Formats: sequence, C-alpha cells, structure tokens
Amino acid sequence: MATMLERNKKVKAPKKTREDYAEDALYREVWEEVNNEKTQRFLKKYSRPLIAGALAILIVATGIQIGVHSHRAAKIAAAQNYETAIENRDANALAALAENTSGATSDLALFQAYLLDGDVNKLEKLANDGHTRDFRDLARIHIVNIRGDKMSADDVEKYLAPVDTKKSPYYYTARLTVAQKYLADGNRDAGMKILDKIVADKNAPQYVVASAAALR
Repeated sequence: MATMLERNKKVKAPKKTREDYAEDALYREVWEEVNNEKTQRFLKKYSRPLIAGALAILIVATGIQIGVHSHRAAKIAAAQNYETAIENRDANALAALAENTSGATSDLALFQAYLLDGDVNKLEKLANDGHTRDFRDLARIHIVNIRGDKMSADDVEKYLAPVDTKKSPYYYTARLTVAQKYLADGNRDAGMKILDKIVADKNAPQYVVASAAALR
C-alpha cells in the first residue's frame, strides 16, 4: 500500500535503510510464526472433528460405491434368474423372483408365472398389489375374461373402474369389454352408449374401433 508520502507527489518517500529491511524481515518472520501458531492451535483444537468429518465423507463415498455395485449386481442376478426360469418354464421360480424384486421386473415375473401355471391368485395379487399401472390393469382385464360370466355388467364395470382412464394402455380394451358384457346381459342401451363413444373417439386404436363397429 502506498504511504501518505508516496501519494503526495510533492514529498518524496525516504529510501529504506538496511535497518528498515531487517525490521521488515523480522516482522514477516514474527507474522508467519503467529499464523503458524494459530494454525497449530486450530488443528489441535478441532483435530477430532476434522478427522471425524473426513472419515464420514470417506465412509459415505465408499458406501455409495458399494451400493451402486450391489444394486447393479442384484439387477444382473435378477435378469439371469428370470431368463433361467423362463427357459425352464418354472412358475415357482418366477413367483419367488417376483417376491424378491420390485417394479416392472416383479410384475412381469408374476404375470409370466400366471401364464405358466394358470393360478388366478397370482393375477389377483398382481391386480391389487402390482407395482405398475400397466400390469395391474392387464391383470384386471384377464380376471374379467376368466370370471366375467359369473359377474354382472355393473360388477364388471366397477371392477374395471381403475382402468377407465386414458392414462391406462388398456383403457379402450376395458371399455369394449364392459360394452360386450352389457350386450351379453341384454342391456343394449348401455352397451351401445359405450360403443358409440369408442367409434367416435379419434384416438381409439383402429382394431378396437372395428370391433366396436362390428358389435353395433
């Protein structure tokens, strides 16, 4: 920083003598010693928290790496077990895999187990507790196809109510199924009302529209 003398152009700053330089060097040395002493006191005072914090960061980072590796290994093992169960047509292995996994993998394994052994209880579990909407809705459609003859049209419509949304990929199939049931029960007006809506829906798949038109 410029001294007052240096800022004043009319007054020249005096040249430093050897003693001045020696004093500056001594000052710097003392300042460094003070700073070092403060640093040592700080480290001594907070050494345990600092070490604990460093260890905590290390443990967390290691845990994350282990978790990622374990998750990846579990996914690979699940895929291998699924492939083996399909090759062996082992419904029990698929059901066990469904219990020990989650998400769409679990739902797919449980649905495949039903296809192999025809156990409707698996479908009911999937319809009620499935992890994904797609498989829950698919299970309900299959249950109606199996038990629909023993259900009234109103019961079918209520059972398929969760599928009665365009967020479901089986929305149009469910509506067509309900219409068919109303027609089968002799309630033509209710059945035709649903069929007319399907035919008029520009977003309805062509095969569903064709089926609805054939029933009118």
